[in-house]
Amino acid sequence: MQEQVLKILEQVKEGSLDPQQALHQLKMQPFEDLGYAKVDHHRSLRQGIAEVIYGAGKTPEQIVGICRAMQDRGQKNILITRLTAETAALISEKQPLTYHAMGSVAIIGKMPEADGIGQVVVATGGTSDMPVAEEAALTAEMLGNDVVRLYDVGVAGLHRLLAQLDIIMKAKVIIAIAGMEGALASVIGGLADCPVIAVPTSIGYGASFQGLAALLSMLNSCSSGVSVVNIDNGFGAGYLASMINHMRC
Repeated sequence: MQEQVLKILEQVKEGSLDPQQALHQLKMQPFEDLGYAKVDHHRSLRQGIAEVIYGAGKTPEQIVGICRAMQDRGQKNILITRLTAETAALISEKQPLTYHAMGSVAIIGKMPEADGIGQVVVATGGTSDMPVAEEAALTAEMLGNDVVRLYDVGVAGLHRLLAQLDIIMKAKVIIAIAGMEGALASVIGGLADCPVIAVPTSIGYGASFQGLAALLSMLNSCSSGVSVVNIDNGFGAGYLASMINHMRC
């Protein structure tokens, strides 16, 4: 989108495009009403990141329509989250994509080259947290970040995390993902000198209340520099991590 706007401005500067025509083109850009969705074509111009499609609850036809609308406006890479394998298979008949089953994420186009300041580390308490972790990791990668995965390094075996201390110390942003009592975020927050984004997951037995126990533990962390996103919100964590990792003074 930014490239399209710059092209329009260059044409006005060169005299090949009338200012009124340029104004008309810019007015046509903000969003496109498909009836079932209003595609926000201006989002990449406002925020630097194009709209991401939330796949849950949408039909394959709706998702294909949104993708084509984005592609018609020059969007080459598209991220679709919370997509089932069945829906992904139906979409792939009309729209080539790469489906990542573990994270329930589909990617149209190519992964961009990493252009962030440093590394984004995604750490999980256990293997069961990997679906949320992969959503976070793939989101961050799709937004141009170098991602390091540290899976199954929970506090039940603290030596597993301490063995990765060098990676923890070098990270620009860390996403700490855990269910049960959610202690991983506090431990990492006490070791790292960078922002820690805590993601509670709905993993655990009855008293974990589908992630509420981990959420409250993370919100009450005694470690400074720990922020918390919603239960199972890997996408939100990956997005925020990317924003932090691209902030240049």
